[in-house]
Amino acid sequence: MNLSDFDYDLPEELIAQDPCGLRDRSRLMVVPLDRDEFEHRCFRDLLKYLRPGDNLVVNDTKVIPARLLGEKKVTGAKMEVLLLKKLEKDRWEALVRPGKRAPAGTEITFNHGLLEGRILEDTAYGGRIVEFYYNGSFDEVLDRVGLMPVPPYIKKPLSDRHRYQTVYAREAGSAAAPTAGLHFSPELLSSIRAMGVTITPVLLHVGLGTFRPVEVQDISLHHMHAENYEISGESAAAINLTKQQGGRVIAVGTTTTRCLESVAQEYGQIRPCSGWTEIFIYPGYRFQVIDGLVTNFHLPKSTLLMMVSALAGRDRILSAYEEAVRQKYRFFSFGDAMLIV
Repeated sequence: MNLSDFDYDLPEELIAQDPCGLRDRSRLMVVPLDRDEFEHRCFRDLLKYLRPGDNLVVNDTKVIPARLLGEKKVTGAKMEVLLLKKLEKDRWEALVRPGKRAPAGTEITFNHGLLEGRILEDTAYGGRIVEFYYNGSFDEVLDRVGLMPVPPYIKKPLSDRHRYQTVYAREAGSAAAPTAGLHFSPELLSSIRAMGVTITPVLLHVGLGTFRPVEVQDISLHHMHAENYEISGESAAAINLTKQQGGRVIAVGTTTTRCLESVAQEYGQIRPCSGWTEIFIYPGYRFQVIDGLVTNFHLPKSTLLMMVSALAGRDRILSAYEEAVRQKYRFFSFGDAMLIV
């Protein structure tokens, strides 16, 4: 399939610039897998589509304030660093802008020297390896220096950084939020558990693999950047029990899906493990674990749009997106949600 097969027209005014007033009051488009029609609901209506015995699997990664604004130590030129992946103590893979001004040896200072970085080398995808210098705890320094890494299509400043974090976020490490999870409130999660649905956490730290653009026309030639995942013994057992008992596994988000399907691809089942995944899911892929998906509306020509097309069919998804535009749904990270089931 070609990249152009996953394009669609989106009016700029439908790109959400801030989150919904209440997390679980966003809109929800329901896309059934067994018929060609769509339903328009409120996100809290998700309860109507879950069944006792289902398993709702969430990604409990926590977004770090990974966007660093600094200056070149020698010239004072403005620089921006986006942390992507921790390699070892004080060394990170990162995107540095402007890249042409950031060769190996470049030194950057942040917040009047509270944090300093030195570029060590380039990476294969155009990023940089950066080593940082600071006093005290890196996490504490980063919390003072860094900004939440909201996507560039969000122009409005983020007034509350907690709204770019799920209510169940646990382990810090992501360069972007698993945005499908932003719709869940503590009250909605309690209602879901009360109806007999299991809620199971897995972990995938969101990095460049999730939002790197596809730059080849033949999408089968696209290579995903590796992202770190982990599934605990308790979570693996809960997911396998659901499958054995005939319940449905509903993934919250494309990152959760990547985690589950990666493990199933490698081991033939869900098992306790951790590692790095480069899985690329596009039409033709046969899902081994998930039976449904809660997701947001994704960018044209993105790997995320390709993944949901693999689950529901490209024509059905593009038709759903056309309907969402007509109905003026809000798109992308702070936008409305879709349930494919």
